[in-house]
Amino acid sequence: MRDIRLYGAWSTKKTMGPNWLQALGEILRERGVADGVLGYEGNWLPVQRLAQFRETFPSARFEDAGDLIEHARLVKDDYEIECARTAARLADAGMDAALDAIASGASEREVAIRAQERMNRMWLTDFPDIEVADFGSLEGGAQNGLWCWCLTGERVLINTDNPSVRKPAPGEIAVIFIWTNCNGVHAENERAVAIGTLSDERKAAYDAVLGIRERVQQSLRPGVACAELYETAKREYVERGLSRYVPGRIGHGLGLGAHEHPSLDSRSDIVLAPGMLVTFEPNLRIPEWGGLQHSDSVLITPDGHEFLTTTRRGYIQV
Repeated sequence: MRDIRLYGAWSTKKTMGPNWLQALGEILRERGVADGVLGYEGNWLPVQRLAQFRETFPSARFEDAGDLIEHARLVKDDYEIECARTAARLADAGMDAALDAIASGASEREVAIRAQERMNRMWLTDFPDIEVADFGSLEGGAQNGLWCWCLTGERVLINTDNPSVRKPAPGEIAVIFIWTNCNGVHAENERAVAIGTLSDERKAAYDAVLGIRERVQQSLRPGVACAELYETAKREYVERGLSRYVPGRIGHGLGLGAHEHPSLDSRSDIVLAPGMLVTFEPNLRIPEWGGLQHSDSVLITPDGHEFLTTTRRGYIQV
């Protein structure tokens, strides 16, 4: 970067003023656009911040450019795809450690810690030059975005609760969730694990999810609309007698965020195209006992798709 501007007070260094808003105003006036049309991301900009912008640039017209920016982010370039591959490798390593931990009788929290330790060790030894920081605020961020959590039994219904010291009981299903990123590009790897022998009902549910994945996977290719992909999955749920449990979506986009545009649901008008990164995660949530899912990071290729995460996708039992 050749044009670096500082704001605030930094010893003897020359700055553009005491705060970032004043510096931004000076830069936009320098570029001759302070009185023009200024775009912002409405999904992310705080209301108070927008009010500050309107006060700072009273002659400008503000437009929500969120949809335009989301559309521009759909297709990744070669560099972003390589970063996604690295993030997926970290996620696979974390999942290997998590599966080993849960097989040894570890608690939810022990599973998470062992997975995160493995991913961080791999970051140190195999990828010393990448960054794994995640988004924060103007005053701080998440220094490490290599996440893992594990939920067991009925706690799977909570989806994003902190892992507890609870150990899974025989006959339950545990779900391991891993999110990673490399230089700002995210990957996801999630797996359901049968603890011992499942009841007939839970085994049938697990087999149903695997069957739905196998059927819908055939449609993971360019030219297929997200809504069409979802409807294919929905028909599979209904045919298997699971109409009560059809999920709201079966995947989502990956990129700067771990969950972003597009959503693989019935309302999406996005058509899959080469270079898109999505998760593929048909799932079940059964209020009486929990739920299950496998989730993979998937790259849409010119002739189909490529699984970036490679952990085994079949029936996993420990």
